[in-house]
Amino acid sequence: MLRAMPSVHVDLAERSYPVLVAAGLLAQAGDSIKQAGIPLLRAAIISDETVAGFHGRALIESLENSGFRPTLHTVPAGEASKSMGHAETISREMIRAGHDRKSMVVALGGGVVGDLAGFIASIFYRGIPFVQIPTTIVAQVDSSVGGKTGVNVGEGKNLLGTFHQPCLVIVDPETLRTLPDREFREGFAEAIKHAAIRDGSMLDSLAALDPNTRDVPAELIARNIAIKARIVEADEHETRDLRALLNFGHTIGHGIEASLPYGEMLHGEAISLGIRAALFLSGKHAGLSPADSLQVVRLLEKFHLPWVLPARIKTQTIMEKLARDKKFVSGAIRFIVLESLGNAKVIDTITASDLEAAIEHLRS
Repeated sequence: MLRAMPSVHVDLAERSYPVLVAAGLLAQAGDSIKQAGIPLLRAAIISDETVAGFHGRALIESLENSGFRPTLHTVPAGEASKSMGHAETISREMIRAGHDRKSMVVALGGGVVGDLAGFIASIFYRGIPFVQIPTTIVAQVDSSVGGKTGVNVGEGKNLLGTFHQPCLVIVDPETLRTLPDREFREGFAEAIKHAAIRDGSMLDSLAALDPNTRDVPAELIARNIAIKARIVEADEHETRDLRALLNFGHTIGHGIEASLPYGEMLHGEAISLGIRAALFLSGKHAGLSPADSLQVVRLLEKFHLPWVLPARIKTQTIMEKLARDKKFVSGAIRFIVLESLGNAKVIDTITASDLEAAIEHLRS
């Protein structure tokens, strides 16, 4: 019997699902999936080689003990694995292992694995269910919820993908203890983003954490997930401006990330720089106070996230990557700014010159 735990319900009519958050939940994953009413017995676990080495055996045993028949499929760790090539390779492995439309995918890993596994689930036999078991801060507070899946191409990140909601998300904060320091800290950029756009008081809760430990309260993770869930419920496919708020810091951040070889700068590190750039533009275009901006930058510093752009990354290169960003609509940019902490909005008055100025601001 599963004990009471923090949980968030994502209400999307027939695509609704629960997000369970509790320490030690990985070992109960099989029971959690069974209690969620998922009747499929064949499970293709998709993970990366590093995460599978830490957590693969525990997940396989939990699934087997609950009557499921799992197979494990891995990709090399890193952003480069989020590709059409790896999607095809894993899909063919699953076919050879006997998986079909009566199987499910279980994603075990960070954002790369979650995006790749979700994409595979959305196209395998024209779509099968999947479960997310995120193992990084980025994935736990953000990317595991909302149904965005995808792979990268040379022209940019996430330009190929689908909306495919999971049927269950299982979050075990204990998995964070196996992360290297850099991978652990980068995820807090997404938590800081959530606080900045929707819950300014959560900045104080984040400031109270010790970034040198792995003690992240389940309640704080659930609080982040709830912010993401409420926005996704109101704008599942980003057809309105509401879900676009989740892109705060991501416009320039993605441009920076795409300007380097995959994996050289972690996603959260690039988003940290993007957040600082967005704060600069928020001051110019939305009246964000210098004190509010400084509070966010100091929190980025607390988690050892970068806030000064490396000189080797050229402004023109970033601008070229930005031109291919999905947030450009008919050549115009939809940019997310803050009027105050916890109060974000989308504007369409940002120019290319503004973006260049924000990038140059990051060099100071």
